[in-house]
Amino acid sequence: MSVVTVVGAQWGDEGKGKIVDLLAQKAKIAVRFSGGDNAGHTVINQYGEFKLHLIPSGIFSPNVICVIGNGVVINPAVLLDEINQLKQRKVDVSRLFISDRAHLIMPYHTLLDGLEEESRAGQAIGTTRKGIGPAFADKTARLGIRVGDLLDKEAFKERLRHILEYKNIILQKVYEVKPLLLEEVYNQYCQYGDQLNPYIRETNLMLTEAVERGDQVLLEGAQGALLDPDFGTYPYTTSSSPLVGGSCLGAGLGPTKINRAIGVFKAYCTRVGGGPFPTELKDSMGEMIRERAHEYGATTGRPRRCGWFDAVAAHFSTQINGFTGVVITRLDILDTLPELKICVGYELNGKIINYFPSRIADLEKCKPVYEEMPGWLAPTSDIRDYEQLPVKAREYLNKLSELICSPIDYVSVGAERNQTIEINPVA
Repeated sequence: MSVVTVVGAQWGDEGKGKIVDLLAQKAKIAVRFSGGDNAGHTVINQYGEFKLHLIPSGIFSPNVICVIGNGVVINPAVLLDEINQLKQRKVDVSRLFISDRAHLIMPYHTLLDGLEEESRAGQAIGTTRKGIGPAFADKTARLGIRVGDLLDKEAFKERLRHILEYKNIILQKVYEVKPLLLEEVYNQYCQYGDQLNPYIRETNLMLTEAVERGDQVLLEGAQGALLDPDFGTYPYTTSSSPLVGGSCLGAGLGPTKINRAIGVFKAYCTRVGGGPFPTELKDSMGEMIRERAHEYGATTGRPRRCGWFDAVAAHFSTQINGFTGVVITRLDILDTLPELKICVGYELNGKIINYFPSRIADLEKCKPVYEEMPGWLAPTSDIRDYEQLPVKAREYLNKLSELICSPIDYVSVGAERNQTIEINPVA
């Protein structure tokens, strides 16, 4: 039996989709456990290039059952569109199942997300305005509507009526916009329920039985550890936990069931939206990395902020996740650089620190302390054996492993599935 959790270890966009697509070839079940359609996982394989937002990246492996777990918030329109797109490209979606405990994104969530973000003006968080935060807020406030609620239309209507009365007061009195009509929302979501009905299951039972059989289960995270609402750069964070610990809650498995916890790091750093980013490069180097790597959001198309690898943040990520191993992606992007920098400490108020501050005000003041390393100035995208990498590339990776405090299991040297160097692969 093997349960493997794969999470983003920085600010998201580390290349988790490719890694899950790779590991899913050996799995029986792949589970998306957190976030919503604010996450975009790009996968390139024999079917072509895909940008998935809700469906697990394991959907491309023909023998893998794919589960959208209870920890995900689901916009039914987005999910149905994603299902239809996969069908059109001859990808089998009959193996897809949705937890009846997953919460729904409702029209008032997306509406309020945009209105709230606009009201913050210069203090905007930089959300995707897809209703993710308001949906998770309602889940915590016990005002949420779950996927399973769509299966009982009478009970669903009464719950929707109660919640919509409350939401319309906010829309009208606070934001001075038109109220949403009960019948319109109800009828639309009943249609969604009819279309999604074949996919809805008590998925935690499926996972428990799979683990008892000894099947390999792959848990797929969204976003990255530094966007966790408890340990990330709060309030510039996401709304559900993208940590390894969050995979237990978001899938419905106990923590003792996890055998391997794999963190995915880029060989440099990127971030989308607002919030502190100590190693951000606001110069031609940052622009060069962005264009060479095509660092634009898979969900929004927004340009990603680019910077050098932050080992202080990376070590913190290992501490809060307990990685058994890591993946370094996009090493090939650095092939042409004569010199590389790694942040090994921060200067804060005239003192050098080696920890990741919890207070945003402190993190915003931190100046990176860099260690410089020579580049390798040679292509790596065709290499599949670690020992065949240029010496300087191996030295760089060894340094990252030392600073992260975790062994490297895989190195990605390109976007395609086979452009991967396996060092300690999942069995």
